[in-house]
Amino acid sequence: MASDDRRANLQPLSLYVPEPKFRPGDAVDFTSVRLPAAGETRRPDTADKAETFIDLAYELVRVLDEDNQAVGPWNPRLSPDTMRSLLRSMALVRAFDERMFRAQRQGKTSFYMKCTGEEAVAVSAAFALDYEDMCFPSYRQQGLLIARGWSLVDMMNQIYSNKGDRLQGKQLPIMYSVREAGFFSISGNLATQYPQAVGWAMASAAKGDTRISATWCGEGSTAEGDFHSACTFASVYRAPVIFNVVNNQWAISSFSGFAGAESTTFAARAVGYGIAGLRVDGNDALAVYAATAWAAERARTNQGPTLIEHFTYRAEGHSTSDDPGQYRSEGEPNAWPLGDPIKRLKDHLIAIGEWDEERHAAQDKELAEDVKRAQKEAEQNGILGHGLHQPLDTLFDGVFEELPWHLKEQQAQMLAEETASGRPWAHKS
Repeated sequence: MASDDRRANLQPLSLYVPEPKFRPGDAVDFTSVRLPAAGETRRPDTADKAETFIDLAYELVRVLDEDNQAVGPWNPRLSPDTMRSLLRSMALVRAFDERMFRAQRQGKTSFYMKCTGEEAVAVSAAFALDYEDMCFPSYRQQGLLIARGWSLVDMMNQIYSNKGDRLQGKQLPIMYSVREAGFFSISGNLATQYPQAVGWAMASAAKGDTRISATWCGEGSTAEGDFHSACTFASVYRAPVIFNVVNNQWAISSFSGFAGAESTTFAARAVGYGIAGLRVDGNDALAVYAATAWAAERARTNQGPTLIEHFTYRAEGHSTSDDPGQYRSEGEPNAWPLGDPIKRLKDHLIAIGEWDEERHAAQDKELAEDVKRAQKEAEQNGILGHGLHQPLDTLFDGVFEELPWHLKEQQAQMLAEETASGRPWAHKS
């Protein structure tokens, strides 16, 4: 029989293309999202082998229940003072975001990215890690710096690329770099920070240090080759690193299904590499803290890496250049079943008699004023549209320890041309 005759009896192949459940104008129904009850997910010992708790890559670690109580084996049992500090840091992140968003709309900077609804992902992690641990963030973890008490003015100087910018205007706004706070330079190239974090962790272990590293990326970035290279090296060498995958349901305009969310969880990526995997309620500040502390203890006791999927939702646009109303239903943010991380922790503190609405409102007002004062101070160093804030010859700084001869020639030529043009920029000297 000819091959053509055999093929005539076969069903034609079809290509599956993921499609989000809700588009602009659609009613939203998240009842299909499976949410285990708070306190239901087991907590293995940090010394247990990864293959003994594969189920946790498919479950959901939750601590705060429907009655605003902290329950179950993952309850970190934080003191009220610590929880109030955690709440304050998350509220400060939101106040900072609101102020900088308005600054961009006023033309004071070219770009900004909020983390509204995702504050717990970074802030709780910062509280659970040691200050000396090295963080390799993506572009929505400004909460790490704020929770570590870093200067808002310094962060704003970097956003404005002004004369106070420690990066001399060489980075995009919001791509902070603060070595003193263990905050590695943010890269706009997705997932590059993953192998960097593994390399740093491997070096720490090779030197017999006690510091670990942690890194973050969005769920879409798990499709990048850097993500998988990092997982391979971390698995083979048992690097003391925490991988955080922030599954906020959307990339810029494509939903998580294009990164594989319809097939399995993102925490399940860990299973194939033989490393520990957890899936966590990313809007539960106590759950994120508990999972990070658990993963940090594994790393410090040479149990190897952990991958944590933070199941959360991007409440607003991808950035100030994005209009989410063009690709998703307007009802999604309010319908998200895991709520708002700030409100949930606030409600818990109120429920246990350690907070109240009046103090919370007063705190919000105080933090808004703090951010406003920081903004005024930063803007004294300049904003977008006020000209070049850095001496022109600093363009060549920060790449080589000693500037090569050919770049010295190019620098001199550039400055000579600027002088000849009659509009020379200021020099360092």
